[in-house]
Amino acid sequence: MVSLGAVFGLLLLVIVRASRSAGIGFRFASYIDNYMVLQKEPSGAVIWGFGTPGATVTVTLCQGQETIMKKVTSVKEPSNTWMVVLDPMKPGGPFEVTAQQTLGTSNLTLRVHDVLFGDVWLCSGQSNMQMTVLQIFNASKELSDTAAYQSVRIFSVSLNQAEEELEDLGEVDLSWSKPTAGNLGHGDFTYMSAVCWLFGRYLYDTLQYPIGLVSSTWGGTPIEVWSSRRSLEACGVPNTRNERFLRPKIKPMRSECKSEGSLCPLGRFVPPHFVAGPVKHSVLWNAMIHPLQNMTLKGVVWYQGEANANYNRDLYSCMFPALIEDWRQNFHYGSQGQTERFFPFGFVQLSSYTLMNTSDYGFPEIRWHQTADFGSVPNLRMPNTFMAVAMDLCDRDSPFGSIHPRDKQTVAYRLHLGARAVAYGEKNLTFQGPLPKKTELLAHNGLLNLTYDQEIQVQRQDNRTFEISCCSDSQCKWLPAPVNTFSTKTLILDISACLGTVVAFRYAWTTWPCEYKQCAIYHPRSALPAPPFAALITHRGVR
Repeated sequence: MVSLGAVFGLLLLVIVRASRSAGIGFRFASYIDNYMVLQKEPSGAVIWGFGTPGATVTVTLCQGQETIMKKVTSVKEPSNTWMVVLDPMKPGGPFEVTAQQTLGTSNLTLRVHDVLFGDVWLCSGQSNMQMTVLQIFNASKELSDTAAYQSVRIFSVSLNQAEEELEDLGEVDLSWSKPTAGNLGHGDFTYMSAVCWLFGRYLYDTLQYPIGLVSSTWGGTPIEVWSSRRSLEACGVPNTRNERFLRPKIKPMRSECKSEGSLCPLGRFVPPHFVAGPVKHSVLWNAMIHPLQNMTLKGVVWYQGEANANYNRDLYSCMFPALIEDWRQNFHYGSQGQTERFFPFGFVQLSSYTLMNTSDYGFPEIRWHQTADFGSVPNLRMPNTFMAVAMDLCDRDSPFGSIHPRDKQTVAYRLHLGARAVAYGEKNLTFQGPLPKKTELLAHNGLLNLTYDQEIQVQRQDNRTFEISCCSDSQCKWLPAPVNTFSTKTLILDISACLGTVVAFRYAWTTWPCEYKQCAIYHPRSALPAPPFAALITHRGVR
């Protein structure tokens, strides 16, 4: 015989589950919690949640016993949501945020404490962004070095997919937290992104005010799953993977991995063509990005592209700028205009990996397409963006496969230089490596003269780094172009091997362009590598 208490308990559980699924009940959005960072001035932070239609909601910001501000709104139908925009706040804290719902004589109060104001950055992408501090070089030291960074707060979205755009996150892996060795080194490819953490830490060292970091990543995923249907349609992307089997969620932990089996990081994250996560278009945009769109952000950093080396590669130069534009538009409108319309967007250009077939140009072409085929950013198609070159951070001995290099400190450092220049307007800061700005073909001497936009340091000379496209009899082929001589800003290539017409040149156009920090061209003082480059040769210079 079933007891009345058991029946009541079961009924209550059903009611709670039903109310959650319907969005009924008074609560904050899933990412509004203790220890969070809200975006500082000049933007206003958005506070929102769910409630009873028609009810009044009063949001109060307090510091100690002092009330800083109050905002009043109502719960809207049919979404059952409420939202307020706080007045712009200077960086600092801690504060307490309360929300009170009033409907007739009924009052319900929510409260989150230890809230800081600072800059909020969203980090997204595939497994190189998903790698944790536990997996990188000097992990023990990095994990012990958190006490000085308690104002850098971290948040991690759970792996989730959806057919339609979700209003709120289905799950959270790590609610807003202060950094600890435990949550930064939780496991392999779980919880907090190492690149995201280190990027925020470097920013904090410079800015000296709170930084909020939101990690939303899934390894082995192509850009299509992070893109809305709108942006994919704008690029004419065929919906070819909608019927493919979606792999179950697997969150490997170090303790689970006694061999390289299906539950281990290598088994999950280094499959053929580097695709191991969801492949159905837009499912991660729907479930892991769209629910964050009401959040007021400072900017985004992104590390993805490996999974597109052999999938829709030729469309990447459209899909990536389209994703940036679409995210910017959605976050701007979702935050009631508080997130800047063209907020800063940084990304990591693909690193290297060992490849048996050296004629595969998947990675070089994706690197190029990551810049919308300009070779550098910001550019006309990708305004207010910045890039960290990573092709010289190769890691042949990485236990996670060479596609997962462990030097994420240099990646994050280069990213933060770009952020300081582009997002924060720091002047006279070198944040990217040298780029050729002019070519001069000295065909009669068998030479090609390249003039760079910055000083250069030629660190290595070989017969493979530079190549020329040599055309004769309507056929073209790429030939080596050794470095002849160089000076502070110029470099002269020997093109005498071409008996026809030289029509183009390219630099570092291989999957593995060089050994660790030993690429050919760097800026002498910043040690930033020249990015890979390709250009047609004209009488007027680079095109």
